[in-house]
Amino acid sequence: MTIGVDLGGTNVRVGLVDKGVLVDQRSMALEQKDSLSATLAQLIELIRPFTQASVNSIGIGVPSVVDIERGIVYNVVNIPSWEEVPLRDILEKEFDLPVFINNDVNCFILGEHQFGLAKGYRSAVGMSIGTGLGSGIIIDNQLYSGSNCGAGEIGLLPYLDKNIESYAASVFFEAVHGTTALDASQAAKLGSTSALQLWAEFGKHFGVAVKVVLYTYDPDVIILGGSIAKAYPFFKAAMFDSMADFAYPVTLQRLKIFQSQNENIALLGAAALVRQLV
Repeated sequence: MTIGVDLGGTNVRVGLVDKGVLVDQRSMALEQKDSLSATLAQLIELIRPFTQASVNSIGIGVPSVVDIERGIVYNVVNIPSWEEVPLRDILEKEFDLPVFINNDVNCFILGEHQFGLAKGYRSAVGMSIGTGLGSGIIIDNQLYSGSNCGAGEIGLLPYLDKNIESYAASVFFEAVHGTTALDASQAAKLGSTSALQLWAEFGKHFGVAVKVVLYTYDPDVIILGGSIAKAYPFFKAAMFDSMADFAYPVTLQRLKIFQSQNENIALLGAAALVRQLV
């Protein structure tokens, strides 16, 4: 069995995974995020009960760049005290187990490729749509992280007056329209014309992000995850309309785009890091 950890800027989740099945999990809100020692203590105490089982490794997904070879985590989103943390050394010393660390969106697409909707496809891109827009990449059945674990950050590419994620993530609703994606989704479910128009506008911008993925990686399949992916039915049509000018129509004909269905897929992907030669 393997322990999977999904470290977020607000919460941390830990799960016990046996042959791709999540058999137990716990979660906790992170406290004292300005204190490295306090947050590490929380993480360790959340992991500890799971090490009593027949565990062979720990896999961790973090919302940041990672020195994968040395297991050092840098500049974790929304945890200001985590600027440079030798997390692998700390946890291996604590638990005497091998530890594998990667970006959280990489863990998301790895989980989908090993156990979810991308299983059986040689190439896949996971697009996580939430506070920001991040991507994880599978090429020839292997997770591709890049030299600095920064591959797939298409949301940071310049677009209009800002960057792509300014128009294809939650900030679009907040900064541009003064609402939230959740409120816009709830209103759309009730048939609000203005909310549906808002999602259509979002879909137009998100189609640009998808075209970037297609021109860059040309995957067999794209998996949409993150909180905003739950609203995919509201922006799907506008997204495809926005992609109508894509230079290679046959690519669009063959492309498959799925909405992630497993809320625990990032935990499963973190646990599967031990399988990857990253």
